[in-house]
Amino acid sequence: MATEEQVRQTLETVLVPAVKRSVVGMNLVSEVSTSDKKVDVVLASTGLIPGAQDWIKTKAREAIEKLPGVSEVKVEYIDAKAKDLNKIDHIIAVMSGKGGVGKSLISSLVAIALKRKGYEVGIMDADITGPSIPKMFGINLPPSGNESGMLPVLSKSGIEVMSINLLLPSEDDAVIWRGPLIGNTIKQFGEGVLWGKLDYLIIDLPPGTADAPLTVMQTFPISGVIIVFTPQDLVEMIVRKAVNMARKMEKRVLGVVENMSYLYVPEIDKKIEVFGRSRGEEMARAAQAPLLGQLPIVPELAKLCDEGNIERYDGEIMTGLGESIIQAVSAEVK
Repeated sequence: MATEEQVRQTLETVLVPAVKRSVVGMNLVSEVSTSDKKVDVVLASTGLIPGAQDWIKTKAREAIEKLPGVSEVKVEYIDAKAKDLNKIDHIIAVMSGKGGVGKSLISSLVAIALKRKGYEVGIMDADITGPSIPKMFGINLPPSGNESGMLPVLSKSGIEVMSINLLLPSEDDAVIWRGPLIGNTIKQFGEGVLWGKLDYLIIDLPPGTADAPLTVMQTFPISGVIIVFTPQDLVEMIVRKAVNMARKMEKRVLGVVENMSYLYVPEIDKKIEVFGRSRGEEMARAAQAPLLGQLPIVPELAKLCDEGNIERYDGEIMTGLGESIIQAVSAEVK
């Protein structure tokens, strides 16, 4: 007789077509029971269109029937809300006190760095009026789903992505909404999207400390906040505003990242501080948090982002950034 563990391991091979993750990874396996030569499986239908439900049922039955001692397999569906199925270990918000500092870029690089270390990762683009995540990842397919939830879109390397730009008729369409509608959309991205089982969910916040960041801080169980800045004269005041917001919302600052820290010119083997001297260590002290990384101006990276190929970037910062995030989160857990 097959055991429940054997059945669940077998279901790891059954992929959800739209996201190409297993029904186990998407946490759609509600119940497994075995008796004699019979196996009963109950799956949640959350986010699955009828065709996908039929396909998954057939593949699940075929996979389980191959187990030794199994002669009868029954697969049924039940309704379930996406928010009840999501199991996310760590939610990290990436924020900045002002726009134009590369917050979306850092969010993307953090997600890629963690994915390369073998973690299951998702990115929620909470910058509703200025979404840029899909463009950098080269994603333009709309998410699928049903009345119980939407499925995120998978990037080339397997990162789950949800953004308002994936729901618009055209990526150039402007989102001209007032605060309450933006807030409701952000909540829907958390509660109405089936993220499944994730080690990390990275939330790319819009700049500032107004409605949208406030909604995220109040709605989601944030593990910690990463603050992004650039080397400018006003940076300390801007960083302190973001730090103060995080602390008032009782969210821990995991660390700070300095973007556009310098430009390296290989021909003369020199680093040029285009926007002024680096203030990474100063800002880390101001935030009372680690300096997680300093990203230089990299023309190659800008080109990859424009082409939708950010996942191909393999600069030196990637290894260090992933390690820094893991250490910061581990310290938070302790």
